[in-house]
Amino acid sequence: MKAEIKSNPNLRVTIRFKPEEYNQVQKKFLVSTCRKLSEYIRKTSLSKPLVFTYRNQSADEFLAEMVKLKNELNAIGNNFNQSVKRLHTLDQVNEMKAWVLLNEVSKQSLFRKIEEIKCRIIQLHEQWLQK
Repeated sequence: MKAEIKSNPNLRVTIRFKPEEYNQVQKKFLVSTCRKLSEYIRKTSLSKPLVFTYRNQSADEFLAEMVKLKNELNAIGNNFNQSVKRLHTLDQVNEMKAWVLLNEVSKQSLFRKIEEIKCRIIQLHEQWLQK
């Protein structure tokens, strides 16, 4: 079998739109899965199938907040891991007591962040139940 050779489009067609026409095309393009406006126009003019996505705004907001919280938790977790490694290198009881006192702040920060995540998840759950 012969392998298909893909080539990039290199022939140009210029088209002019009135502002309201361009806005219409832009709106439809934005809800499609096409990455570029030229790809969208090419598919529509050649009657190729288009895939449209309908975004859930509340899910997007939820994901954005969860990513932020995940990053904060990762930072706290990294600090905790470094602290535990440090604990394993300590030799004297006095050093261990000092370590425990210093890491109490990190522990409290971790617990606050976990509580914040729980509260936010409950809020979002209640919002979705109301819809």
